Amino acid sequence: MDDHALLPVHPVPADLERRCDPYPWLNRLRTEGPVQRIRLRDGTEAYMVTRHGDVLAAAGDPRLSSDPRRLTSQPERSVRLSAGNALPSMLTTDAPDHTRLRRLVSRAFTARRVEALRPRVREIAAGLLDAIVPRGHADLVAEFAFPLPVAVICELLGVPFADRAYFSRQSSDLLRPPVDAAEMARAEAARDRLRDYLADLVADKRADRGDDLISELVAATEEQRLTDQELNSMALLLLVAGHETTVNLIGTAMWLLLQRPEQLAALRADPALLPAAVEEFLRYDGPVMTGVARYTTTDVEIAGITIPADQIVILSTGAANRDPERFERPDEVRFDRADNPHVAFGHGSHFCLGAALARVEAVEGIGALLRRLPGLTAATDPAELPWRPSVLRGLQRLPVTFDTPATDAG
Repeated sequence: MDDHALLPVHPVPADLERRCDPYPWLNRLRTEGPVQRIRLRDGTEAYMVTRHGDVLAAAGDPRLSSDPRRLTSQPERSVRLSAGNALPSMLTTDAPDHTRLRRLVSRAFTARRVEALRPRVREIAAGLLDAIVPRGHADLVAEFAFPLPVAVICELLGVPFADRAYFSRQSSDLLRPPVDAAEMARAEAARDRLRDYLADLVADKRADRGDDLISELVAATEEQRLTDQELNSMALLLLVAGHETTVNLIGTAMWLLLQRPEQLAALRADPALLPAAVEEFLRYDGPVMTGVARYTTTDVEIAGITIPADQIVILSTGAANRDPERFERPDEVRFDRADNPHVAFGHGSHFCLGAALARVEAVEGIGALLRRLPGLTAATDPAELPWRPSVLRGLQRLPVTFDTPATDAG
């Protein structure tokens, strides 16, 4: 009997991302072994890689494809993975297509160009807080964590900010866990509506070119470096990934700080700690919590377990980032980790293209909240706050109170 057949099958809990603390489940799997068999929420069986070193090695293994079309044993339509719905884009392609697609957009996300966006991120954050500060209460998700990265990605792509509510609803539906046929159909419908929306936007850009990334991609199609289908899928990926993860990062970071007043005070007192704090938030409870999907193109041995060809493999970000063999006291939030090689942004050729932008938005956004909202306190028990029904981990809302500025009575 093959060694993989001896492994028990662990069903992924339907509510995993919505739990106040989902990590005991991931920690248990990692403790049981470096490779575990799991049943995804659409009923598909897969293998989960749980330890930091093995996740790094697997992320760079060319025998593990990112393309769901390589999974010949199942129709592509049925492949619904815990890392999100499969989209024909650079997220789900291998070299050379992945290299070509990534090169077309990578200039917009270089460290230099992202750093040039920092003043604009600060300006947007300040404007949002100008509306919030006088009231003494707010929902930090709806009124800050969401509109900040949405405004930035809209400006970068050339998407009308006025359409944010529409594409946010569709994006949320697209990323709902595929727990049943109804949710799968809902995600398919949302993806179709977003594609239709972006197809109309692309048509507008063809007629009236702007100084934005989608206009650049339109030019690439005319130069035959990009097909129309690739353009639509690229725009969809950039729009969804460009705001969803950062919304969740900022919201979760503030949720963690509100439960740790001494650490909140430390960041207020020394803003130079913010970059390290953001890295720790990403490690401790990042948006891509369950993992990312790969597909075996041949038999692959990982940590002594042979995974057969034509199988789904989930590289578990959340389990790897809490691996005690790599991180000292992994279940604690610590801003003094000098060595923090988390995999929240992935690893290797598929390392998150928007990592630098997400870091700038998180540092500037969290910093602005701490500067402008003295006396910041959770208005509801943090343990009772609702988490989004999504394959990404993030809060639905975060109600807070804070001190309002003193007014001149004279």
